Amino acid sequence: MIGRIFKKSALAACIAALSMLAFGNAAHAVDLVVYTAVEAEDLARYAETFNKEHPDINIKWVRDSTGIVTAKLLAEKNNPQADVIWGIAATSLLIMKAEGMFEPYKPKGIENLDPKFYDSDATPSWVGMDAWVAAVCYNTVEAAKHNLTPPKTWWDLTKPMYKGHVIMPNPNSSGTGFLDVSSWLQMFGETGGWTYMDALHENIARYTHSGSKPCKLAAAGEIPIGVSFAFRGARSKAKGAPIDIIIPREGIGWDLEASAIIAGTEQMEAAKKLIDWSISKTAMEMYNTAYAVVAYKGIAKPVKYFPEETLPSLIDNDFEFAANNRKRILTEWQTRYDSKSDPK
Repeated sequence: MIGRIFKKSALAACIAALSMLAFGNAAHAVDLVVYTAVEAEDLARYAETFNKEHPDINIKWVRDSTGIVTAKLLAEKNNPQADVIWGIAATSLLIMKAEGMFEPYKPKGIENLDPKFYDSDATPSWVGMDAWVAAVCYNTVEAAKHNLTPPKTWWDLTKPMYKGHVIMPNPNSSGTGFLDVSSWLQMFGETGGWTYMDALHENIARYTHSGSKPCKLAAAGEIPIGVSFAFRGARSKAKGAPIDIIIPREGIGWDLEASAIIAGTEQMEAAKKLIDWSISKTAMEMYNTAYAVVAYKGIAKPVKYFPEETLPSLIDNDFEFAANNRKRILTEWQTRYDSKSDPK
């Protein structure tokens, strides 16, 4: 009897000790504020996998489109609210680097990455994850209702048949939208690029504040054509949407999703752990389920429904041009075309 009581008491004490330990770990968990433009549906699985290795770090996501996150970060420059930027366009990070907003850090395993995917300084200010590429999402069912034929080039989208049947992102709020605009200016030249956008504007039904939304709307049958990015098209097609992913013949713009530590963060060690994990093989394999191009050398596998011509069609993107001219380009775009933008 006494033995049983002793065993029960010992077990209760053990349970209490473990409970106190778990409570202690939870109580000492670090909150890490992370600004991101990564697709919202993917954030939970990234955090869950990260927390298997780092259960003591609680990621507090602040998620929005690239342009909105970029504007927020620049507005907070003198009073930073974020600890880490994770999955924001490299063209945006170049602007913030020039403003001295980052804490340089050389993450563990950087030697496994293609050098194009990280800052060239001896101690990088930012490091990339994957690349996303422009594409046209074409709803074959809705297009047939309007007697449309699939566009083969960017200029095809300016044909009268497509009037009111095209949606694209606003580049002031969407990284994908800015990717499109800056790539057209590079492909067609400054004058030719604006001439193209003037003609395209005539056919635009509206501009969204999300880069993925035009493809989502096309997939849902709300519009025949959404100018978006290939990853969103592939994911929608995999779910059964009647869309084709079209890569225009002139070439397609692209950008890197990249990450950085905000200068002055009080959670430096936790921030470093997240950056280390963001370029790990585990993380890169997760990115590769949706993105055909990832930073880690030699692990990328073909992504279902990505057109074969996607990678050969990538333009020789001048990131410095895009970053250095961003403000001027966005101001000009807004003056010309903002009248068709969705309300914010």
